[in-house]
Amino acid sequence: MNTLLIEVGNLDGLILLIAVIMFGPAVILAIIGFLLLKRNKKAAKVFFILAVVYVLVSLGICGSMMA
Repeated sequence: MNTLLIEVGNLDGLILLIAVIMFGPAVILAIIGFLLLKRNKKAAKVFFILAVVYVLVSLGICGSMMA
Protein backbone atom coordinates (compact mmCIF):
# COMPACT_ATOMS: atom_id res chain seq x y z
CA MET A 1 0.00 0.00 0.00
CA ASN A 2 1.48 3.28 -1.10
CA THR A 3 1.34 6.28 1.17
CA LEU A 4 0.97 9.70 -0.33
CA LEU A 5 2.86 12.39 1.51
CA ILE A 6 1.28 15.76 0.93
CA GLU A 7 4.04 18.29 1.09
CA VAL A 8 3.17 21.91 1.57
CA GLY A 9 5.58 24.25 -0.13
CA ASN A 10 6.44 27.82 0.73
CA LEU A 11 3.73 29.46 2.85
CA ASP A 12 5.15 32.99 2.84
CA GLY A 13 2.28 34.28 0.71
CA LEU A 14 -0.30 32.91 3.13
CA ILE A 15 1.48 34.47 6.13
CA LEU A 16 1.66 37.79 4.29
CA LEU A 17 -2.05 37.62 3.45
CA ILE A 18 -2.96 36.96 7.07
CA ALA A 19 -0.74 39.86 8.21
CA VAL A 20 -2.40 42.20 5.70
CA ILE A 21 -5.83 41.13 6.92
CA MET A 22 -4.69 41.65 10.52
CA PHE A 23 -3.13 45.09 10.16
CA GLY A 24 -4.28 46.56 6.82
CA PRO A 25 -7.69 47.98 7.77
CA ALA A 26 -6.35 49.20 11.11
CA VAL A 27 -3.60 51.16 9.36
CA ILE A 28 -6.12 52.65 6.94
CA LEU A 29 -8.40 53.66 9.83
CA ALA A 30 -5.46 55.25 11.66
CA ILE A 31 -4.45 57.20 8.54
CA ILE A 32 -8.02 58.48 8.17
CA GLY A 33 -7.92 59.45 11.85
CA PHE A 34 -4.70 61.43 11.36
CA LEU A 35 -6.19 63.18 8.32
CA LEU A 36 -9.28 64.18 10.31
CA LEU A 37 -7.35 65.19 13.43
CA LYS A 38 -7.08 68.89 12.58
CA ARG A 39 -10.61 69.33 11.26
CA ASN A 40 -12.71 67.13 13.54
CA LYS A 41 -11.09 65.79 16.70
CA LYS A 42 -14.15 63.80 17.76
CA ALA A 43 -14.32 61.88 14.47
CA ALA A 44 -10.57 61.30 14.55
CA LYS A 45 -10.87 59.82 18.04
CA VAL A 46 -13.57 57.44 16.79
CA PHE A 47 -11.33 56.27 13.95
CA PHE A 48 -8.41 55.71 16.34
CA ILE A 49 -10.63 53.67 18.65
CA LEU A 50 -11.92 51.62 15.71
CA ALA A 51 -8.34 50.96 14.59
CA VAL A 52 -7.32 49.73 18.05
CA VAL A 53 -10.41 47.55 18.41
CA TYR A 54 -9.81 46.07 14.95
CA VAL A 55 -6.22 45.21 15.84
CA LEU A 56 -7.26 43.57 19.11
CA VAL A 57 -9.97 41.48 17.47
CA SER A 58 -7.82 40.52 14.48
CA LEU A 59 -4.92 39.52 16.71
CA GLY A 60 -7.29 37.27 18.59
CA ILE A 61 -8.86 35.65 15.53
CA CYS A 62 -5.92 35.54 13.12
CA GLY A 63 -3.44 34.92 15.92
CA SER A 64 -5.36 31.86 16.98
CA MET A 65 -5.32 30.59 13.39
CA MET A 66 -1.54 31.08 13.14
CA ALA A 67 -0.76 29.33 16.41
